[in-house]
Amino acid sequence: MKIYAHRGCSGTYPENTIAAFQAAAELPITGVEIDVHLTRDGEIVVIHDEKVNRTTNSKGYVKDMTLKELKELDCGSWRSEEWSDEKIPTLDEIFDIFEETNHRLNIELKTDVFPYDGLADKVVDLAAKRGFTDRVLISSFNHEDVQSLVQGKQVESAILTFEVLVDVYDYARVIGTKRIHISLPSAFRRMTTDALRKGAIVYVYTVNDVNYAEELHKIGVHGIFTDHPEKMLAHFELKESYEEK
Repeated sequence: MKIYAHRGCSGTYPENTIAAFQAAAELPITGVEIDVHLTRDGEIVVIHDEKVNRTTNSKGYVKDMTLKELKELDCGSWRSEEWSDEKIPTLDEIFDIFEETNHRLNIELKTDVFPYDGLADKVVDLAAKRGFTDRVLISSFNHEDVQSLVQGKQVESAILTFEVLVDVYDYARVIGTKRIHISLPSAFRRMTTDALRKGAIVYVYTVNDVNYAEELHKIGVHGIFTDHPEKMLAHFELKESYEEK
């Protein structure tokens, strides 16, 4: 079972921060999941929501702020005063953390609400500049962006869905990918086993219970996104050690 740290080690650190990704970089897991938006001045920043309200000490839309303005915000003390110095990172700063590791970086384009024209190209170009092209996987709920990346940039990409879909594999093939990222409640539906049978590569988000992870492993899911990669890693390492005896 492949393990990706969802927004970094977000179960124990403030999500999508340097601290969360540094913790993930120290774990022998497959990779990390990173959410990206575009600032008013065209910079790629790592944050989940369209607004800064939930995870910073301010309010407003990311798209309406410059990088300088965003860098002035505190994005850690909402979790604990221990991380009050955490700032919203750029994607370039996250690349710095993983430059010397073997982790894969699943970059989610948050273009399903605001289109952020040019974001997909900026991400791909930055990955190429930093030497990460073979290590990135682009995903999005905006399947138009996924299709354009698959066809134009030929970058490994995945569709994200939280719905129960009929023939999701066939739909993904229309987009141009075999990679499907499915929400946990939908993962136990027939669409997932059908997709796996047809040859899809399926990952499930967000899996924080080892019992769910076990059941997903049994049906053949390739990997999970989890807020607690440390816990999932320990569980599957222990499971493997028992099986080897």
